[in-house]
Amino acid sequence: MSKKTMKALGFHKPGDKTKPPKLEFIDVERPVPTERNLLVEVRAISVNPTDYKTRDAKNDYDDSLTIIGRDTAGVVVETGEGCTLFNIGDEVYYAGTSIAQGSHSEFHLVDERLVGKKPKSLNFAEAAALPLTSVTALEAYFDRLGVSDMPEENAGKSILIIGAAGGVGSVATQIAKQLGLTIIGTASRPETKEWAMQHGADYTINHREPFEPQLKELGLAGVHYIFCLTNVDDHMSGMAKVILPQGKICSILPAQKPLAIALFSKSVTFAYELMYTRSMFHTDDMIKQHHLLDKLADWVDDGKVKTTMSERMTPINSANLERAYEKLMSGKTIGKIVLEGPIEQ
Repeated sequence: MSKKTMKALGFHKPGDKTKPPKLEFIDVERPVPTERNLLVEVRAISVNPTDYKTRDAKNDYDDSLTIIGRDTAGVVVETGEGCTLFNIGDEVYYAGTSIAQGSHSEFHLVDERLVGKKPKSLNFAEAAALPLTSVTALEAYFDRLGVSDMPEENAGKSILIIGAAGGVGSVATQIAKQLGLTIIGTASRPETKEWAMQHGADYTINHREPFEPQLKELGLAGVHYIFCLTNVDDHMSGMAKVILPQGKICSILPAQKPLAIALFSKSVTFAYELMYTRSMFHTDDMIKQHHLLDKLADWVDDGKVKTTMSERMTPINSANLERAYEKLMSGKTIGKIVLEGPIEQ
């Protein structure tokens, strides 16, 4: 393989959007890092809904090459002239950006301000499960909900995590535990309830049933925070009933219907979280994602947070990616599905 090219898995036409993406094995030009960009040799990736939704957003008439993929763990092999955070040989993990080619490739170009040091206690596959979901949860807690990073200041405060056994929920429960919050996670199946409890939930309730009576059974009049990780419209009425006055709600999906009027009388703060906002708009604080990932790595190495990988596949090829995305599109996955290299046809 020439140093000027690399292996990749991508597509030109979106194809049938009701099915998993079908990716072709191709040779493409190997990126050259400039400014603050790193070139990372990809060792492992994990799949996310945002990956196939990128496919879904592509127009049928657009036949340009698209390479999807966000969550990545690997090794820095080249650095741009403006890099100061990493050196060649460093092991890293990150979720990248939604406005550049993804990481379903042999090498991947990424801005170092979006990258963290890989936890020393995890292998590449275990680390690849964490970046996107963890940054989402950390930004939601600190930037959107205003949760204190001092556990003693959160004593007596509660959070309802809707979708606690999914990718974001699996790490969000662990982080909330580190922040000293009382955690009520929602899950509807025995296996998802068990997973949520294993990852830090103090209680579980069923998101297919009304929240208010279930919380009352737990002796809770309401919650101070809600982190909604599923269709927010499905839970708007229920959230409005259980959020406490002056409470805060954060959603990772856009509401298509009006917010519940009851949120007004309670002076509730409603916020959105999209971890790509900083990279999409090159905000002045973009480097905060680097700091968040480093903080998470320290928690992992201290044994406070564990990987959320629930399934590992190898190698990274079109067949395994199709299987992984098929499972993801079912909406019934627990934790994160990870693919470990090498990249093959």
